[in-house]
Amino acid sequence: MSVTPESVQVLLASPSSGDRLSGLNQLRQLEPGRAFALIQPLLNDSHVRVRYAAVSQMATLGSQNPVLALELLRSRLLQDKELDVRAAAADALGALGCESAYPDLEAAYRGTGDWVLQLSIVAALGELGNPAGFELLAEALDSETELVRMAAILALGELGDGRAIPLLEPLAQNGDWQLRCRVPGPGPFSPG
Repeated sequence: MSVTPESVQVLLASPSSGDRLSGLNQLRQLEPGRAFALIQPLLNDSHVRVRYAAVSQMATLGSQNPVLALELLRSRLLQDKELDVRAAAADALGALGCESAYPDLEAAYRGTGDWVLQLSIVAALGELGNPAGFELLAEALDSETELVRMAAILALGELGDGRAIPLLEPLAQNGDWQLRCRVPGPGPFSPG
């Protein structure tokens, strides 16, 4: 059976969450503009796995309409009750390069104690490359969660801000080899 917009739409409208998940997977076979239109209602689906899958796909489909994608993902980042959906929204915002989402990412980071969400936000800030994220990334270096600290090291390296050098230099001598190996060399940094 071939995948058509109509066949996918039937699955996406099904009362079965399994059918809706199948429809989401089949969206990948459609033209991206059509898939973007079909995925939007599922960002608010009643089933958490469906919402998560839909939000995750926005990392690629959102490029069809970046302004609308930003609005939809902000909503999931700030309002979804499930932390993994919120984390997926942060990931998608980073993947789409939505620099204007920085205030929302910062608010979500400061408004949660959940390390998974914080990790996704820190990683997104590295992808965004927005210099406004420097202070938050510097703060994340002191996180109680090792994975958040490691992500902050990598994100600061991606940011390439010379202000990170004094923060990262001591970490290059850290006793934990996993942390130490993530400290970038001097190449990506520019003065000031």
